[in-house]
Amino acid sequence: MTILIDDAIWPAHGRHWAHLVSDHSLDELHAFARSNGVPPRSFDRDHYDVPDEALPRLIAAGAEQVSGRELVRRLIASGLRIPARDRR
Repeated sequence: MTILIDDAIWPAHGRHWAHLVSDHSLDELHAFARSNGVPPRSFDRDHYDVPDEALPRLIAAGAEQVSGRELVRRLIASGLRIPARDRR
């Protein structure tokens, strides 16, 4: 059971964003986000979008930093991934 975070490489709204996921359950992900001040509005079906300045704080709280490719691989393996076609 691990909370994962990738690099903040996704530009939007004048900043760069990372993805925060769980490789175990959405309950685990929501609990971690809630306990670390990540707002509920940041949740997008299977992940939270978090700004680059939050990475050090979230990593210090226990999130494991991985590449985007590794994050997606582990999210798919967990069965929690929502495919792009289902995001509409």
